[in-house]
Amino acid sequence: MFFDPMYFVFVMPALLLAFYAQMKVRSAYSKWLKVANLRGLSGLDAARYLLSANQLGDVSIEGAPGELSDHYDPRTRTLRLSQGVANSRSVASLAIVAHEVGHASQDATAYAPLKFRGAIVPAIQISSYVGPLLFLIGLLINSTSLAWLGVIFFGGTVVFSFVTLPVELNASARAIAMLRNDGLVTTADEEGGARSVLNAAALTYVAALAQTLMTLLYYITILSGNRRD
Repeated sequence: MFFDPMYFVFVMPALLLAFYAQMKVRSAYSKWLKVANLRGLSGLDAARYLLSANQLGDVSIEGAPGELSDHYDPRTRTLRLSQGVANSRSVASLAIVAHEVGHASQDATAYAPLKFRGAIVPAIQISSYVGPLLFLIGLLINSTSLAWLGVIFFGGTVVFSFVTLPVELNASARAIAMLRNDGLVTTADEEGGARSVLNAAALTYVAALAQTLMTLLYYITILSGNRRD
């Protein structure tokens, strides 16, 4: 009851896509981390420059532990950079920093998908755990209604993944525009490198969406089969 091979039939394509996406991210990051940007800017320098150039001077910058842990926190309007990105003068660092500044720009312009995602985060933190638990308990005690309630809860995770994808794609689009318009990338090769890093990162969100969708489909298929039985 706790292990169903059919689950892997449903999610294996998404898991393979997630594995491929992580490989692409590591490959693109490693490649362009070795290529110095022609402006000679560190990630921290680039963050300060882009925030100032885009009227986001009220956004603070802090360090973030770990590797590729860079993120923007809209609750405190804080840009957090990993040490590797903040100190590197690479094309990869420009891309990552610009992406996070893109999120800050979304916040400043009240970009609706970002606001909606932020609003549902507390509920998703609960539903992503409660949904599968209710589904499993429902199956164990033969309560179809409880299992369906778990499916409904888990549906919130799918909604979150759907909303996250356009948020991340838009942040990357803003990043490329800022890098080009503010003169931080000066050649087609630099811009292509930045796009390579950002496109690889975007693929991880596509994989996450695929995994949640296939998990939801698995839940629905199991319950629909039980109902026919």
